[in-house]
Amino acid sequence: MTSSLDGASLPVLDLSRLSSSPEEAERFRTDLREATHDYGFFYLVGHGVPQELIDRILSTARRFFALPDDDKLAIENLKSPHFRGYMRIGGELTQGKVDWREQIDIGEEREPHPIEADTPDYWRLEGPNQWPDALPELRDVVTEWYSELDRVSLTLLRAWALSLGADEHVFDAAFRENPSSLLKIIRYPGKDAPAQGQGVGAHKDYGVLTLLLVEPGKGGLQVEKDGEWIDAPPIDGAFVVNIGELLEIATDGYLKATVHRVLSPAAGDDRVSIPFFYSPALDTTIPTLELPPELASDARGVTRDPENPLFATYGENVLKGKLRAHPDVAEIHHSDLLARR
Repeated sequence: MTSSLDGASLPVLDLSRLSSSPEEAERFRTDLREATHDYGFFYLVGHGVPQELIDRILSTARRFFALPDDDKLAIENLKSPHFRGYMRIGGELTQGKVDWREQIDIGEEREPHPIEADTPDYWRLEGPNQWPDALPELRDVVTEWYSELDRVSLTLLRAWALSLGADEHVFDAAFRENPSSLLKIIRYPGKDAPAQGQGVGAHKDYGVLTLLLVEPGKGGLQVEKDGEWIDAPPIDGAFVVNIGELLEIATDGYLKATVHRVLSPAAGDDRVSIPFFYSPALDTTIPTLELPPELASDARGVTRDPENPLFATYGENVLKGKLRAHPDVAEIHHSDLLARR
């Protein structure tokens, strides 16, 4: 495991080491466990995602955000009870404050789940995406992106399981049927006060793990470590990887979902980033691992925060976040849920 910027940034891990000798694969798994125990974040290289696909999804994202407003607003998320589609600048909140970004949310493509009186609330999140008629190639590149990042994510998850003393396939069942992964394609516009500008506020991710692609040369991501903010500038061809709240639950806090934020670019600049949130089926309860004694002794317990309760069932965890982050969508489509919370 190596680290850049004289230890002020994040560890760098090479996924191709898993395909090397058994000894090197074991060393990679140890480095993976230690990086996510200590930081919760790392850079991933050697992942095998074709550079051509990386370039294509970034260029397609740029073309989407260059569309006329009418084309983007034709798929505005206010029209979707599943919180899918385009969000104009200021359309999302983090900790009650406005995030300065525009984005499109794209989930697994499915029909709406039948809703009856006893259906768990989180099934309202399942349904179709909204795709822009003015940019049909977006759907094609996103489909390829999902396939590649599913592969990388499952490889990482199995490596984590082994590194934590569990069976390699302990998490497989949670993703075998109806996974609920989510892709965001985001543009952060520049602001006059970048040091104070909230591109997205401090938060943790809801799911299992996140693979983040950022345009080369575009900074702004910061990770909290020991009460300080660490800059995490992009490395060409690398993903920034972080764990979500479900892995914290699965390991009793041995792995911690880490707080992170994005600062707005300076005026006259902008930044495109594409996070992929690898997440299980909505009704999945993530397995709790029995850690080896030498690891269990370092488990810090699951974070207890009355303002942000953690739920082992993924759908409950993500619905909590959606209702907070998108109160306008919630009011239009789910006012009955708001009345009960």
